[in-house]
This record gives sequence, structure tokens and C-alpha cells, in this order.
Amino acid sequence: MRIALDAMGGDHGPQPNLDGALRALAENPELEIALVGDAATLQPLLDRPEVPRDRMILHPAEGWVLMEEKPVDALRKKPNCSIAVCWQLMAGQQVDAVVSAGHTGAVVAAGLRTRLFLNGVKRPGIAVAMPTVKGKCVLMDVGANPAARPEHLVQYGVMGSIYAREMLGIERPRVGLMNIGSEDGKGNELVRDAHAMFLASPFRESYIGNVEGRDLFQGAADVVVCEGFLGNVLLKASEGIADMFLSTITQELMQTLQSEKHLAKQALETLEKRYQYHEAGGAPLLGIDGICIICHGASNDRSIFNALRVATALKHRRLNEQIVQELQQEASAVAS
Repeated sequence: MRIALDAMGGDHGPQPNLDGALRALAENPELEIALVGDAATLQPLLDRPEVPRDRMILHPAEGWVLMEEKPVDALRKKPNCSIAVCWQLMAGQQVDAVVSAGHTGAVVAAGLRTRLFLNGVKRPGIAVAMPTVKGKCVLMDVGANPAARPEHLVQYGVMGSIYAREMLGIERPRVGLMNIGSEDGKGNELVRDAHAMFLASPFRESYIGNVEGRDLFQGAADVVVCEGFLGNVLLKASEGIADMFLSTITQELMQTLQSEKHLAKQALETLEKRYQYHEAGGAPLLGIDGICIICHGASNDRSIFNALRVATALKHRRLNEQIVQELQQEASAVAS
């Protein structure tokens, strides 16, 4: 397994990326990492005895995309920046996967420029596993495709179902379409057309219809599809709510349980692991010919470590082969 890691991505600089990579290399002796970034910055970090130089190779890049930059403009001005080099390595089949905590828009834009789409995929999308009262639910897309068409949403249902089955262990995922109401005829033109397309597709047996925002965390569906603008708003709002509640609960519990602070701390740590993005590692960009894991900008070394593990698992589960196969089956059924 060979992974290109964008060492310059993230809010905290190269150190968390390097530390997470070292943890992953120590766990998996078959893993190799192409560390991509500014050579002058990274070389001193690599000149340490604990770095396995035969399994962590530096690939120089010319700059990186800042969070405040516009992705397309930045990639045009810096064609050999760190995330662009990562995608170039995967396009040249020198690596199996790309992992980055950098600018999400730049990660997606750099990938779209390579046109590394799986056969039959019209537009890739980002999938995230959201916690629910019943376990987890895949939300897709959360930012790659804000101008989605109905056929894109149907494909997200297919790809999200495969991800839920293979990575979350849900045998028969139920797919819902995010809408402002559960009734037929609700929503804008995109959602209404996608709803009709789901009902007319071979995938209709897995489709449960429209779901509302409040249904997402109740586990009403195992896969919820939407266009990227709405999905990104849902994701960011969910992160904010989770942070607020965890902070409030922590404060209240620690004040109330003065005599049992150690028990309260253990319970809160368990709760935090369930809801914090550090444990998930990152979100896959599904539909590309390769593997791409997009991490949170505030990722620490544990986030990067888990993202590298997820990338390895996606390859071992042969997720892309299953996506191509099921999309071909769907296309054949529609044609007949």
C-alpha cells in the first residue's frame, strides 16, 4: 500500500502529518508513504533516527494552497503545489491513495483536474459517517459537488450504500433523499427529479424516499444523499452542535459530580471518541479511480493515523471495484 500524504495540509503544519504517518508505518509494515511538501521544511523533520527512510520518501512540491485562497486560482498559480503533486503521483500510478488535511476545495479541484473518475461515475462525492441514535449513517455529498444533477444523487445512493455495507457493516443499507419534507412533491426541482429517478431505478428497493433534517440523527436511513452545498452546511452545523453539547455537558457533569470526577471523565472521553472527527480520520472522495481521504483542517496526529488506516481499508475492501460493478449493473438494467 502506497499513500501520498500532503504534509503541508492542515491548520497545524507538517508535524501532525509526520507523527500520524510514523504511527501508521509502525502499525503496518506493508505501508509506504510518499511525503509531499516543501523540501526545506520537511527535510529536517525526516533526518531523525525514528523515521524509516526506506518507507517514507520525500516528494518535493512548490508551495501549498492556503485556506483563504480560491482553489481553482491557487492551483492555476501553483500547478506543482503539495496537493497537486499528490494527485499527480496517483494519476501516474506511483501511489494507491491520497490523504490530505488541506483545503477541501483544493483537494477536490485538483482531483477533478486529473479526471481520475471510475468507469460510469458522473461526478465524485465526499461521504462522511455521521453518528445516529442507532449507530452510524453515511451522508453524501458534503462539499465536492454543490451543483449536482439528479443522476449524481442517484449514484451517490449507490456509492454510499457500498461504503455503508463494506466500512460500517450495514448489510442492507436504506437510502434516503434529504428534503424539506417526507411527502412526494416536496423540495426544489433537483430533489423532485432525483426522487423520481430513484423510484424508476433498479436501486428503488433500497430507497425509502425523502427524509428530513431531523431524521438524519434518528437513524431513519443508513445513507442520506444531498447536493454538496446542503451537505457541507449540515456537516458544519452538526460539528458545531456536537462541540457545544460536549462542552456544556462536561462543565455540568464536572460541577455536579465533584466526588466522582474520574468516572465522569471516563464517560466523557468515551462520548468524545464517538463524536469527534479525530476518531473517523477523514472522509473518502468516492467515485475516483484511486483513493482520496479528506481530513479535517484541525486534524492532529491521531486523525492522520486513522485516515491512513481508512485508506488502506478501502483498498483491501476493493470498494472501487464494487462501485464500478454495481453502476454497470444499474446501467444495464436501465438500458434493458
